Amino acid sequence: MELVHIPMILSLAAAVSVCDGAAGAATGIPGGGDVGFIRASCSFTLYPRVCERCLARYASAVKGSHCHLAGAAVNETLRVARSASTLVGRYAVRSPAAGAISDCLETVGESVDLLRQSAEELRQMGRPGTPNYAWRLSNLQTWVSAALTNEITCLDGVTRARVDPVVKATICGRIIGLKQMTSNALAFINHLAAGP
Repeated sequence: MELVHIPMILSLAAAVSVCDGAAGAATGIPGGGDVGFIRASCSFTLYPRVCERCLARYASAVKGSHCHLAGAAVNETLRVARSASTLVGRYAVRSPAAGAISDCLETVGESVDLLRQSAEELRQMGRPGTPNYAWRLSNLQTWVSAALTNEITCLDGVTRARVDPVVKATICGRIIGLKQMTSNALAFINHLAAGP
């Protein structure tokens, strides 16, 4: 019965901690202006609280642009993916279940690469209707979706492995938070694909 509750607890912990250090927690954010745009946009994601918490600090830079919001989401997700990769790397070398953790490190590393490519693609995208816009948007959907799949693969491997419970909770908590952010970034990219 305990296993049923572990993912829920990890998910809640990840939502609280995934954007530690980011200014502008979701509580106490005024609802108007640029922050209102963030809040409204986040309400359509699977993880709106994580979304608001992580993206509220970008409100003035986003200025009501869905493309800028997607860029902020991908960049923030990339930052968290790099941090998660570093954390998993620390455990990969010293854990008795190094195989599962090393596999996780590899898949999270691939996520970092895919998110880095996505951030660059967003910078070069241009406006709808410009040359290569649809192609670049398709690349973004493919790469961010693949990053999400990698994160799920990491979680599955670590969850099933015989890993110290504290190590497992630490890694899974971080990867769950990353998965939530990647899911939200993909939602914003899919919104761009759907058009205005």
